[in-house]
Order: sequence, then structure tokens, then C-alpha cells
Amino acid sequence: MVQSKPLRVLVAEDEAIIGIDLCDTVSEAGYIVEGPFVDLSSAMLAYQKSKPDIAILDVQLGDGIVYPLAEQMMAEDVQVIFHSGQLTPDEVAIRFPRAQTLSKPCPPAEVIHSVERAIQYN
Repeated sequence: MVQSKPLRVLVAEDEAIIGIDLCDTVSEAGYIVEGPFVDLSSAMLAYQKSKPDIAILDVQLGDGIVYPLAEQMMAEDVQVIFHSGQLTPDEVAIRFPRAQTLSKPCPPAEVIHSVERAIQYN
């Protein structure tokens, strides 16, 4: 039986408690977690160093909107899950129809369900 390596999930979230909670949730489900990154520049740097399988991105980070990073990730087949308190899933879907969107606050089970759905497209 071939063992597949655990998938890597990049988390970008500028609210410290939410970021740590997201990372703990994803890590406890058995994934390798990178982050939480609080700003766009650190998330982009981490992405350039090592491409994740999936990314959970807060739409508004400390230094700007995450859309340029999300577009780059999607162009390179990284599954993106947006996590937003400002925009509704419908608003995000207008620009990114293939991405999943979670509204804050989001229950841990819903986060993991979204990650599992993203894996199916990976």
C-alpha cells in the first residue's frame, strides 16, 4: 500500500486568535500547516518558497486584499478557500467562481469539510 504524504495547507489570516484557531483545526485533522501569515507579503514569500496544496486566505490582510495571491495560486492549481468577515460568499464567487468561501466565524467542522472538498479537486 502506498502512503501518500500529508497535504500542505497555507493559512493567511490577520486576526491572531482566528489564525491560530484555523491552524490548530487544520493541523489536528492531519494536515501540514504553514502560517498563520498576517500580511500579504509574508504569505506571498511563504508561497514562493514552497507551494502548498491548499490555501485558506482571509480576503483582507494587514497590508491589502489577498486577490493577487489567490489568482497566482489558482493559476498554479492550488485550491483556494477564502475566509472572510467582510464579504459574503456570493460577493467572492463573482470574482472567483471556482473557489470556496467561508464566512467568519466558521465552525471547525465546516473548515475541515471545505479542505476535504478542495482535496477532491487537487
